[in-house]
Amino acid sequence: MLGFCLTAPLLDVAAKLASGSVPVGQITAARFIVQCALMAPFVWAMGVSLRVPQGQILTLIARALLLLFATFCFIAAIRVMPLADALAIVFVAPFIVLLVGKFYLDEEVGPRRVGAALVGFVGVLFVIQPSFAAFGAIAIIPLGTAVAFAAYILVTRSLSRRMHPVALQFHTGLIASLFCLPVLLLARGSGSALFDPVWPEDIAWLWLFGAGFFATVSHMMMTYALSFAPSATVAPLQYFELPVATIFGYLVFNDFPNMLSLLGIGIIISAGLYMIHRERIAARQLITARAATLV
Repeated sequence: MLGFCLTAPLLDVAAKLASGSVPVGQITAARFIVQCALMAPFVWAMGVSLRVPQGQILTLIARALLLLFATFCFIAAIRVMPLADALAIVFVAPFIVLLVGKFYLDEEVGPRRVGAALVGFVGVLFVIQPSFAAFGAIAIIPLGTAVAFAAYILVTRSLSRRMHPVALQFHTGLIASLFCLPVLLLARGSGSALFDPVWPEDIAWLWLFGAGFFATVSHMMMTYALSFAPSATVAPLQYFELPVATIFGYLVFNDFPNMLSLLGIGIIISAGLYMIHRERIAARQLITARAATLV
């Protein structure tokens, strides 16, 4: 999980570097095309079945499209926003998942965890306010990433029990690529700053490959981390991604969050860690209650 936190921000760095000369849609497509190409040899070498469980094809497509939309929104935001600011807003996703679980999926969620989620939203407002003043409505775009990624997490919950993680990653890259390529072909010559593809400059090829490479490596690290240990154990480590992104943003782009954004980031991390702490307690109480019932 620490490996994920160190490599995932490099995806953002590569995408932000590429966005100086390459449209957002083309960077997004490259991220998934490279992922698909990198995962194919692993699928073959490991003998992983690519068969989609019956009745799950639409769910698999929805998962890929949610990640595609989340990626597009985030890359569009970091073209102008500091990495840490945009990422901090995206970290509202776990709070959205928790609230959806409580109010729409009837999951057992205590008032303390709901309170922590609301506090986390307050932290996001602290980050959005100075970003909105500096960059305008573009500061709201990471919220689109957060909502889409929250839905992506909920969809992945069911699919991860039915498909091998390598096959899941390959299918995600393939489906997203198949949706991206027609859009880029139709946008060719349109003059759209977001979608009209260009022939990348020499160094831009490296940034485009880097976006796909670090996306693949980081997400596989996270997938295997979750297979080796419970999510409650590894989830707190994910918040290490925020300070890493802050450091990379400063070293590469000379971007550093202002004091209000830093306060918001601190609130988000604190609320997230507290929420995870309460989930651990709730899990232990559930195990104890089940054990007592068996006795």
